[in-house]
Formats: sequence, structure tokens, C-alpha cells
Amino acid sequence: MDRATEAFLWPFRDPDWPAKLIIIALILLIPIVGAINGIGWMLASLDRLRAGEERLAPANLTHLGRGIRLFAVELIYGIGITVIALVVFVPAVALEVQQGNGSGDAALIGGAIFLNLLGVSVITVLSLALTFLTPAIVLATDSGGVAAGINVVAVIRRSRVSVNHTLIAGLMLVAASFVGSLGTIACGIGVLVTTAFALAMQAWIIRSFEQG
Repeated sequence: MDRATEAFLWPFRDPDWPAKLIIIALILLIPIVGAINGIGWMLASLDRLRAGEERLAPANLTHLGRGIRLFAVELIYGIGITVIALVVFVPAVALEVQQGNGSGDAALIGGAIFLNLLGVSVITVLSLALTFLTPAIVLATDSGGVAAGINVVAVIRRSRVSVNHTLIAGLMLVAASFVGSLGTIACGIGVLVTTAFALAMQAWIIRSFEQG
């Protein structure tokens, strides 16, 4: 519980936290570039934690180089999940099209419904698994580049070193994602500020996982 509380509290120990979060939020408005810089900012904040400084990294556009590799890795995993899901969804769509031509076969209709449900389940399970593997993926990419980040066997091996730590980190990342979505209530810049805060939380969560 203390670890979870620290993830929420540590950004506030930086006296400049309001300005930094707002600046990162504004940068996030830039398509693609903003997301890459945000990832790099999270990694730079992770470096601060490694150095024993509970201060957020400077909020500017200098983090692109640091974030591009992890952005690429996350994109590759996202594409992988999409491809796997399409293997299930494409036959479902084919069955639905066939039913649209007036065949009216109850078995085929049932098959299409089943495949759609299966596709949604596959996406949910794989996305959740990716969340729990994220700390190991981030650390592997940060130290070894894109090739290390997409080395699924090595990533899973690292995550299994301490299943408890992996589960705790994964659940905390789910909480961080929830915090990031809270800004939708305020709309506009609100969601971007909470997204920036969620990135700061991720830095602490990954550092906690790294320390074990």
C-alpha cells in the first residue's frame, strides 16, 4: 500500500510540478511528436529517481531521442496485438457478410457472434498481458534498444523473476492509466495534464519494479 501511495505522491515533491505537468501536457498536443517526447520525459524522470532525486525531469522538447525507441517498441507490440485480433475478426466479418446476402443460417450467425466475442476477449487479454509486461519492456528497451524490447522471451523471463513485483507493478500501471483518463471529465487540456501525471507515475512504478 505504501508503494502505491508513493507512486501518486512523488511528483508533488517537485516544487515546479504544476508548470512541468502543464508544459508536458501542451507538448502532448503535438501529434506523434508529443507522445514520443512524453515517453522520453518519463524515462528522464526515471533517471532522476535512479539518482535519488525526487524531482521531475525538465519539461521541454529535448526528450524525443530518448523516447523514440520505446515508442517504436510499443507500436510494434500494438501492431502485433492488432494482427492477432484480425485473425479472429476477419472470419467473423466474412460470416456476417455472407449472412447479409440472405443465407440466414443460424449456425453461421452463431459462429460470427462467437468469433466477435472471441476477438474482443483476445484483445482484452493481450492488452492486459502487455500492461503487466510493460516494466520489463521499458527497462529492456532503455538498456538494449528496440531489439531487446521486442525480445518477448527475455521480457517474459525478466517478468517471471518476481511474479509478485510484476503483478504489483502491472496493477499500479492500470491505476496510472485510470488517472490518465480522469482528465476527460474536464475535457481538453484536463486529459493531457492527467496523462502527464500518469507518465510521472509510470516512472516511479518502473523504478520500483527495477529495484525489486
